[in-house]
Amino acid sequence: MPIEFAAFGRGKPLVLIAGPCVIESEDHVHRMACGIREAVGSDFVFKASFDKANRTSGDAYRGPGLREGLRILAGAKAEGFSILTDIHEASQAESVGEVADILQIPAFLCRQTDLLTAAGRTGRIVNIKKGQFVAPHDIHRAAEKVAATGNSQVLLTERGSSFGYNNLVVDIRGLRIMRDSGWPVIFDATHSVQLPSGAGGASGGQPQFIETLARAAVAAGVDGIFVETHDRPEAALSDGANALRLELLGEFWRRLRAIHQLVRPWAI
Repeated sequence: MPIEFAAFGRGKPLVLIAGPCVIESEDHVHRMACGIREAVGSDFVFKASFDKANRTSGDAYRGPGLREGLRILAGAKAEGFSILTDIHEASQAESVGEVADILQIPAFLCRQTDLLTAAGRTGRIVNIKKGQFVAPHDIHRAAEKVAATGNSQVLLTERGSSFGYNNLVVDIRGLRIMRDSGWPVIFDATHSVQLPSGAGGASGGQPQFIETLARAAVAAGVDGIFVETHDRPEAALSDGANALRLELLGEFWRRLRAIHQLVRPWAI
């Protein structure tokens, strides 16, 4: 069954959003979706981008594009997977909404009013990545732009804040602040360890800290975990430096679910 907004919130099981950064091929999407399902043994939301429009270098791989990307994601949806993917332009919202269960607003675009309202008008769940430049107590304004369309199915995702050059830091207080605004909160455990543009023409990362931050976020009471995973991070076409290796995902998820079960009665 496709994911519903009611799956997110206090007292509900922890939701997993997982997949590769970008669609590399139809075969890879199929293998990754099936591999994640086998690893976690439960429902999850499969994520992959059809276009990475904000790569560090203009020469970097961006993805197969809108039409081919949606065809591939529709195939995964037909296999029973819930789908999340990004939109970068308001004109993409309607066609993406016909396939994806969750439309994601990239962090760099979280204040773009036309993009937010176009996503809201699809009636789909909208996941807003909090920009690295946005304070936790300000991101609710982006959610309110979506809600103004009559669609209150909004998620807010923390993915770290800029900390000097080429570095991010996670303020755990922000998870509580975001949750207090009334919207479910997701923690992006892999982009939070990214080193933006930290590898010259690409972003670097510190994947050894993925689980450390994820454990802290779950203990704080978030509603879901977003994690980019890849079977071969060293060969990934985008963001491999901060991806969780697929073979580690199963135990990673079991440990996070155990923490969630412990803290759920006192979640924020």
